[in-house]
Amino acid sequence: MEYSAKVMEHFMNPRNVGEIPKADGVGTVGNAKCGDIMKVYLKIENGVVEDAKFKTFGCGAAVATSSMATELVKGKTVQEAMDVTNKAVMEALDGLPPVKVHCSCLAEEAIHAALWDYCEKTGEKIDGLKKPVDDIDELHNTDSED
Repeated sequence: MEYSAKVMEHFMNPRNVGEIPKADGVGTVGNAKCGDIMKVYLKIENGVVEDAKFKTFGCGAAVATSSMATELVKGKTVQEAMDVTNKAVMEALDGLPPVKVHCSCLAEEAIHAALWDYCEKTGEKIDGLKKPVDDIDELHNTDSED
């Protein structure tokens, strides 16, 4: 399996690992087929993602997509963070092997789950945000195995 240099860099030196105490939004999403679990923490002030951290149990691609996704949402408004898609994460990493695309979906859904938690706590609304699922396999047909 061939990984881009950016995927390898984010796997070997992941950014934003850890948790944020008293986070404004926390989202956990998994994938039962491969066993990956991703938890994202967001610190949001005045509608802007001031900080993002993650804890991921999974393969190298899951760690790399978590790292990149948290980098992409930092400094963005909550609406802009909502627009960070799995495609944006993959593009920022210069692509993923086809059997690892589900990892970018996991990152997108974990960000959305954290945003949902933030909205539940604050009563705010984010256009296009839907109730998160616990297992991304419910959303995406991921016929891949790790």
